[in-house]
Amino acid sequence: MKTNSLVLLLLSAFIFVSCENNEVQVTEKEDGIVLITQSKGASLGYSKNSGVRILDLDGLKFKDLDKNGHIDPFEDWRLSYEERAIDLASRLSVEQIAGLMLYSSHQSIPSASGGFGAGTYNGKNLEESGLPNYSLSDQQKKFLTEDNLRHVLLTRVESPEIAARWNNQAQAFVEGLGFGIPANNSSDPRHGPVASTEYNAGAGGTISMWPESLGLAATFDPNLVERFGEVASIEYRALGLTTALSPQIDLGTEPRWNRLKGTFGEDPTLSTDMARAYVDGFQTSKGSKETSNGWGFHSVNAMVKHWPGGGPEEGGRDGHFSYGKFAVYPGDNFKDHLKPFTEGAFKLNGKTKSATAVMPYYTISYNQDVKNKLNTANAYNEYLITDLLRGEYGYDGVVCTDWGVTGNEGPNPEDFRGKPWGMEEKTVDERHYQVIMAGADQFGGNNDIKPVLAAFQLGVEEHGEEWMRARFEKSAVRLLRNIFQAGLFENPYLDPSETMKTVGKPDFMDEGYQAQLKSIVMLKNKNSILPLQEKTKVYIPQKYIPSTTNWWGIKSEEKWVDAINQAIATNYFEMVSTPEEAQVALVFMSNPESGTGYDPEDREKGGTGYVPISLQYGPYTAEHARAQSIAAGDPVIAPEVTNRTYKGKSITAANFKELETLRDTKKEMGDKPVISIIQTGNPLVFEEFENQVDGILLHFGVQDQAVLDILTGKAEPSGLLPIQMPKDMETVELQHEDVPHDMECHIDELGNKYDFAFGLNWSGVIEDNRVRKYSKK
Repeated sequence: MKTNSLVLLLLSAFIFVSCENNEVQVTEKEDGIVLITQSKGASLGYSKNSGVRILDLDGLKFKDLDKNGHIDPFEDWRLSYEERAIDLASRLSVEQIAGLMLYSSHQSIPSASGGFGAGTYNGKNLEESGLPNYSLSDQQKKFLTEDNLRHVLLTRVESPEIAARWNNQAQAFVEGLGFGIPANNSSDPRHGPVASTEYNAGAGGTISMWPESLGLAATFDPNLVERFGEVASIEYRALGLTTALSPQIDLGTEPRWNRLKGTFGEDPTLSTDMARAYVDGFQTSKGSKETSNGWGFHSVNAMVKHWPGGGPEEGGRDGHFSYGKFAVYPGDNFKDHLKPFTEGAFKLNGKTKSATAVMPYYTISYNQDVKNKLNTANAYNEYLITDLLRGEYGYDGVVCTDWGVTGNEGPNPEDFRGKPWGMEEKTVDERHYQVIMAGADQFGGNNDIKPVLAAFQLGVEEHGEEWMRARFEKSAVRLLRNIFQAGLFENPYLDPSETMKTVGKPDFMDEGYQAQLKSIVMLKNKNSILPLQEKTKVYIPQKYIPSTTNWWGIKSEEKWVDAINQAIATNYFEMVSTPEEAQVALVFMSNPESGTGYDPEDREKGGTGYVPISLQYGPYTAEHARAQSIAAGDPVIAPEVTNRTYKGKSITAANFKELETLRDTKKEMGDKPVISIIQTGNPLVFEEFENQVDGILLHFGVQDQAVLDILTGKAEPSGLLPIQMPKDMETVELQHEDVPHDMECHIDELGNKYDFAFGLNWSGVIEDNRVRKYSKK
């Protein structure tokens, strides 16, 4: 006992001495923001206009966020994130917790004056208001105050500086409300490359540009992906973003799915390693930026998506629409789709241990609810969330619905509206209640608190107020924990000048560009035509852009455009205007675009509306499609359609003219070499044209300059196929949506098989450690 007392006395003395020696520096920034640094404690930032004051305890400084004059546990940065979150959750009203459970619709900075995401400023458009571009819109002020919303999804930002200044405005605004809970701003992926932009070693940009996810997968290098996460998180934090709505770790086992390009491919092992690396990179702070357990001021919460895997869409149709609401498992391979989550994102190598948030997909995971036998969208399914995710796999992070799942669907299957699959006949309030009872915490794309409060009352009627209050607090703890971990309660403010130096700085741009080079796959190099000599006389035909209709029903006009940035290309080649003048032709192409698997014109002519999705350019008739679809049914729209088959129907890719351009170019070039450069987000059928070209480069979205560096040998190709390339559409129709590596692959005229993990370099077929580790041979 005496020994223990002595230890406590010495410890108290140590704390007292440490606090007494706390060196404090106070700096006032622009817009009334004050930064306090202390040698023995957390750095603090607050706004002089928010009403927050700084409290002193034995020389240590703390923010009095609730303005009650003393340090509450949630304000004490010495306590664990969990302790602070539990304390604050217990203090919040039901209305304040309901606000935490909202995740905003898409916000652009500044808001547009009309159309999707429009906003006003003091009742006027921005220009008429005279306010700065980084001001809060009327709509944003409303959902931050009246709806208590604190999770904001940002899309377009005018510039990094504007993003930083808007962040400071938003954080100062909410710091003055209630308990001063900071805004947890977030983003979908924003590091994709702009093809026509020029890269040079000394130039920065608005943000560093890296390969798309499928391109990252083509590097077969988890270390590179982790480094991407580190760079991206630094840039996100400089923009005021503390949650990433990524990575998308669905297995791309259905080759026709239009979101396959956002995945890490079809292989469970590669996808699992990439998922783990990505989340580790985003969530882990290092060195002086770390505050505790890997968390800190370079940390960005990762919201992995889409539980339990959205890849096996029947026929390739997507769950954003009622015609694509079903994910099917004809190969009985549900377990593989869980691996990127359970073995990857939830089992990190770094100290943050697990991804902090999960988003279920829109789809109904058909017949996978082994407990209640319900075919509801994943966010409504108690078995998939409470029993499987939280129970069997022990996940206690945030579960946030995908955007708009509680809204009503439109009058036609092709309308981009709400996505309440399996709950179509329930009310909006009942859908919110079902999501909560299933075990989820948050509603994506919902700025309105009213249905959440209505769901609370439904729970009170069924379980009593005490029980329902405890259920709400459980979600509040999870949601608050992620805000605490990012250090926002201590300092949510940015220095705009530092933001401008950080986001898109030359070092980051260079790393992204090098990654782009590593993502390009060379599939064919007949007679070693590549690399080309610089200043070779090159003919590049224009590229056809078809007329298409986007998700919002807006139709584009068809047009012909330059296939590549001509100014950049002239730095590499002597550009000529006719095939007769050329030594080599370069034909730039995109993968076949054959639609979404649903055509209103077919419906209007008396059909069901369901049509094939083709992976070839030319006319295709689905002779080998299923005669009876695995799943069907919509109680609101076309309930009489109980078979979604498209067997016997035909389709031609909207960009068929790209194939015609290639064939015409080959004819005009005669015996002179033709090289095809293809950008794709899906597998495609090469038998239509492969034997007509001498070289093939495949990429998943890179800058033009990266392609030119490969073509001329400034860099050597090293990418590998993260997906199989099918022999024909018959093998596509016969494969199982849920099974990887189950297609017969294309074999080219040189005998090379375009299988998973295939790629060429200047020496021939790549056979390195990556191939040995991941190849299925």
